[in-house]
Amino acid sequence: MSAVEAAAIDTVGSASRGKAAPARSGLVWLGLVLPLLLALLWEALVAAGLANGRLMPPPSVVGRTLWELAASGELLTHAAATLSRVGAGFGLGALAGTVLGALTGALPVAQRLLDPTLQALRAIPSIAWVPLFILWLGIFEASKVALIAVGVFFPVYLGVAAAIQGIDRKVVEVGRVFRLSRLAMVRRVLLPAILPDWITALRSGLGLGFMFVVAAEIMGASEGLGYLLVDGQQLGRPDTIIAAIISFAVLGKLADGLLVAITRPFLAWQDTARDKL
Repeated sequence: MSAVEAAAIDTVGSASRGKAAPARSGLVWLGLVLPLLLALLWEALVAAGLANGRLMPPPSVVGRTLWELAASGELLTHAAATLSRVGAGFGLGALAGTVLGALTGALPVAQRLLDPTLQALRAIPSIAWVPLFILWLGIFEASKVALIAVGVFFPVYLGVAAAIQGIDRKVVEVGRVFRLSRLAMVRRVLLPAILPDWITALRSGLGLGFMFVVAAEIMGASEGLGYLLVDGQQLGRPDTIIAAIISFAVLGKLADGLLVAITRPFLAWQDTARDKL
């Protein structure tokens, strides 16, 4: 291939990537179509008397409840409490999962020593940890953060260990051909090879962190979206319950989007065909 042809191909590729960026930004709004259609459908069914709006309130009622909670400042208080717990638990769980996943993925001895026990612990339901953490750490923030950290730990641990074990042997051999030092091998070969899977594992762990925070806040919290769920159940207010569920969904999506935005520059080197499919 001549230099002119190579330059032409590179120019075409750059142009196609430039066109793909606006297309991706336009597709972001496409994700709102389905929930809006479902909300309009349910509102119409309740208004026509074809569905029971008492146990499953229509979006207009849920929206009014969300507005009242936001106007009073109660929604912000509960959301901030939930986010602080998820943030602390995510940080601890992701750190521990990354370190232990790297150990068991890189060292066969560590895998045989640690992995069987960790896999057995992974099978324990989240709610089973609640009485033990309360006994050890009390009913305050420490027990809640610990429970969330447990939920985050396992997907990150599995993702990192599997990514390291799945590194192509040929990639490592190329690094050895170029006589890279051990540190350079990690920085220039191994880390880029596992980075996409590690970020995916972090996203999975963050999602489980939001799931575990519900169990954590049911343990006896006085604020948080999980507390709002329980409060709605005890008061017989399904609109409050649904408002809390929607708040969980929005916060989870925003947190995941923030994580993707933060990690996107680290994956800028990838040249995938996704935009062509």
